Amino acid sequence: MNEDQNNFNNGSGGGDKRPNRGPATAMMIAIAVIMTIAVIALMNNAVRGVTYQETPYNVFYDHLKNGEVESVTYKESRIDYTLKDDKESSDTIVGKKTYFTGSVPDYDLVPELKEKGVTINGYIPNNSGSVLSFILVWVMPIVLVFLLMIFMSRRLGRGGGIMGIGKSNAKIYEQKDTGVTFKDVAGQDEAKESLVEVVDFLHHPGKYTGIGAKLPKGALLVGPPGTGKTLLAKAVAGEAGVPFFSLAGSDFVEMFVGVGASRVRDLFSEAQKKAPAIIFIDEIDAIGKSRDSRFGGNDEREQTLNQLLAEMDGFDSSKGVFILAATNRPDVLDKALLRPGRLDRRVIVDKPDLKGRLETLKVHAKNVRLDDTVDLEEIALATSGAVGSDLANMINEAAIAAVKQRRKAVSQADLWEAVEVVVAGKEKKDRILSEEEKKTVAYHEVGHALVTAVSKNSEPVQKITIVPRTMGTLGYVMQVPEEEKYLMNKDEMISRLTTLLAGRAAEEIVFNKMTTGAANDIEQATKLARAMITQYGMSDEFGLMGLETVEDKYLEGRSVLNCSEATSALIDNEIKNMLKKCYDKAKGILTENRRVLDAIASHLFEKETITGKEFMEIFNREKNTIPETI
Repeated sequence: MNEDQNNFNNGSGGGDKRPNRGPATAMMIAIAVIMTIAVIALMNNAVRGVTYQETPYNVFYDHLKNGEVESVTYKESRIDYTLKDDKESSDTIVGKKTYFTGSVPDYDLVPELKEKGVTINGYIPNNSGSVLSFILVWVMPIVLVFLLMIFMSRRLGRGGGIMGIGKSNAKIYEQKDTGVTFKDVAGQDEAKESLVEVVDFLHHPGKYTGIGAKLPKGALLVGPPGTGKTLLAKAVAGEAGVPFFSLAGSDFVEMFVGVGASRVRDLFSEAQKKAPAIIFIDEIDAIGKSRDSRFGGNDEREQTLNQLLAEMDGFDSSKGVFILAATNRPDVLDKALLRPGRLDRRVIVDKPDLKGRLETLKVHAKNVRLDDTVDLEEIALATSGAVGSDLANMINEAAIAAVKQRRKAVSQADLWEAVEVVVAGKEKKDRILSEEEKKTVAYHEVGHALVTAVSKNSEPVQKITIVPRTMGTLGYVMQVPEEEKYLMNKDEMISRLTTLLAGRAAEEIVFNKMTTGAANDIEQATKLARAMITQYGMSDEFGLMGLETVEDKYLEGRSVLNCSEATSALIDNEIKNMLKKCYDKAKGILTENRRVLDAIASHLFEKETITGKEFMEIFNREKNTIPETI
């Protein structure tokens, strides 16, 4: 949706839409006043035609002794004087040049001036200069600070002036502006079912109030990034055809304490005026963090949260105001925000399953021209763990690839390449490996694939490549499951560990050396082995003890140990033993099948990329040397 085409109002809407030029006008007037005062002062000096030149006191005294001084004017700390026959007088505009020298304690000077017939003038202070100084030093800074405060308040209030600093800046979308309905949301059937009744209540409130039912005041959309939480909120508004107030949690937070609370009051006031309406607060964790000291204190954020809680208690849901909020950090939200009567319904928007991925691919591909080779179900099967935004990106990358190759339709090959681009990045054509490095990478990848082919509990190989990619990989093995799985047993996980460590095992067997290419494999293997021991109860040493919990499961999925340091050391030791067993197992498999390893690696070295079919042809040709299972 193009936001430039959205019709939205700040605050209550209506009123004069002309830009407010008050601060700019005041600033221009102040600058004009300063310039006028300066010009008047300069003109005053010019009219008097005064040109000053400093001289030492002894020069002045020499002029006096020679009878050249015409007049003398005493000032606070200096003496101004003019000469009778000054040859440079013609250089001035009006009158003669005035010389000045510093005043010294010479008590004989006045009698001598009288003796020489010099005109003596006293010093009369000029009040206009002090007035100008007062204006410049005191008045103008105060005026400028005042104008700056007005300017800042207008910026903070988004055009609302000093009294508008707390105005809500929520965007109000009409039904035609969202352009999204439930038909545009795929792969989230359970989430849509939870929100359908909200739409029905907004359309037919009497049907529910007649039996005494009350609409929940709010719902919290929870899930990983990219799963479609914001899209679902827009779909609810599009289906209901009611005003949709959309803003992010960070829009409430400002520098001044109380601004966020004022904006919350204004937002709910506007929503109740336009009821039935939907308020959508994206990333609500920005203002809804727990007030527990563990997460740090912030007066502005806490006041905003308190006001939000009060407003959610204060409005009557029967009037048709419904609150939708979205976050991927539900664990940090304040408990008061999640209790019944506020955001009392939690809607999980999780990663789609196989059916959901297929439906999502169909939604994003409906406006893309596809040829007869395309099989979206095959792509959905290969993209386990992908979210809606990933799948949309894959379809778009495939369409771009087809255009680059000057074809009028997207093929299955384009889609497979798009999957690889999203997962591993684009091919790095400028990175040329040496022959030794290329051979090492070939054996490393074939080591992974060969152990996979021999293992009973592993996924079949789709593709092997040693072409470097932009995300740092020098090669990889693509595996595609035959069916969607939701559980893994211990044997499957051991096979996975053995496969991950098979690349390093192949390097040691063939070249008798270790390289940095196994860094990612070791990291994944260690993480999986730790999870088996601490979370899944697959440890011989600890049995069914839960030694670790997962935090931020919708983001990083960071694990935190719940045990003593002594137990942690035992866990590390068991992880090391488990990985060593799997590594030895991988070395044993590859040693027994060295002929097949050499044959496939040689073919991959020449071709750089081979399909799973080519791999299995060579494997079957040499299978008499490979045991059936491990």
